[in-house]
Formats: sequence, structure tokens, C-alpha cells
Amino acid sequence: MPRRWLLAEARSLRPAVFLDRDGTIAEEVGYLDHISRFRMFPSAAQAIHRLNVAKLPVVVITNQSGVARGYFPESLITAVHELMTTQLAKEGAHVDALYYCPHKEDDACACRKPRPGMLESAAREHGLDLRRSFVVGDRYGDVELAHGVGARAILVRTGYGAGQMQRDSAKWPALPDFVAENLAEAADWILRQPK
Repeated sequence: MPRRWLLAEARSLRPAVFLDRDGTIAEEVGYLDHISRFRMFPSAAQAIHRLNVAKLPVVVITNQSGVARGYFPESLITAVHELMTTQLAKEGAHVDALYYCPHKEDDACACRKPRPGMLESAAREHGLDLRRSFVVGDRYGDVELAHGVGARAILVRTGYGAGQMQRDSAKWPALPDFVAENLAEAADWILRQPK
């Protein structure tokens, strides 16, 4: 294959914003085992809309080990994501893709965060440049995931974020690139960064 074509292909890859679901887009409720427990943060749709307007692909990545643990069926994840996309659409926002890992940590799968499987799949399937992308989440695992693929890491203080920062940040081998109060502040920071 001609080198010029490969370089052109590399330049066409786009940066993206990868968002954790529970604790970042929506309230953290432990294992979300019924659709009635899904509650999106009030500012989440507007934050995602601003990323949409900036033409940044928005991809949801979420660990859902409750499936493997037998706490809820996999069909519930689909139902929750349909509800979330409907609520986003009412506010003029959308996500470009949704990925989830249904496994437990001891299943040693490649997709469970902080392993990069979901990001690598999204990059292949949607032409994304992980090294120019952003990962936003409320756990240190999201920070590890970002650093592992060369992306920028944003920790939100919603969900588990504030507690993890206070309790554990002195032991973290690498800090997030930015700490935001919520997804809205994370979006503000992302939109100010060179892409």
C-alpha cells in the first residue's frame, strides 16, 4: 500500500470524547438493576450537545458486571441506553456509539475498563484517534484507561469521583489531566483544548 495513502488515512482519524455512564452522565446508584433507577444529571444533555456542535464524536463506555453477576439481564442495558438516547434527543443531543462490558473483573476479558478493548473497538469501527481523544469518568479506572491509550483523562467529582480523589489520589501513579465538578465542566475544558 502506498505510504501516502497511509498518511492520509492517519490524518483522517478524528478525536473523540469517551464518556463513562453511571456517575458521569447519570447518577451512580450501585447496580442499576431496574430502568426506573436511571436518572440523568440535569446538565448532561447540554454538555453532550455542546460536544455534538463541536463535531466531536461522543462514545459511551460502561462496565456492567451486573450481567455476569446475575443481578440483571443484558436486555436491561439495551433498555437503559434506549431511554438515555431518547432523553438526550429531547434536549438536542446524541451519542455516536455505546459500548459496554458485561463481564466481572476476574473474567479477565479485554473490554472491562481499565483494559482498552471498548476504546480499541470504537477506534476501529468509527475511525477515531485515541491519542487525540478524551476519557471522562468518575473512577480512577477511567484515568488509567485514558493514560493506557495515550488519551487525556478527566475525572469528574460526581458519582465516586470526589470520594476517590479525597481518599486515594495521593497513591495514584498518574493524576488525571483535569478534574471537573461534573460533565458540563469537563465539556468546557475539552472544548478549550487543542485537538
